[in-house]
Amino acid sequence: MLLETEKKEKLKKNIKEKIEDLKEKIKSYQLLTQPISPDNAIGRLSRMEAINSKSINEAALNNAKQTLLKMERALTMMDDPDFGLCCECEEPIPFARLMLMPESDFCVKCAEAIHLR
Repeated sequence: MLLETEKKEKLKKNIKEKIEDLKEKIKSYQLLTQPISPDNAIGRLSRMEAINSKSINEAALNNAKQTLLKMERALTMMDDPDFGLCCECEEPIPFARLMLMPESDFCVKCAEAIHLR
């Protein structure tokens, strides 16, 4: 599915903005996932909360990194004739979905069906 030039440019700009946003989030998460020193003079509960918070931020960091890779892949695939086609049913993925989730490989119907399997 070759997108119309105007839509393609709008989508490309959207992806680039999302990539920059993700890079900033990754920097923030990396700061929040620094090791917690055992000799840090915080109370036991506060230390446990800090460790728990670190784990949550590590998960968010990994998720952001995976999404960044998918976004970068989507940006490079935009000129591919199959870009914007569902990998399952091969029907066009609606433009609104691509704007919301440019990394989408599936239309909503197929994504829901795959999720329910």
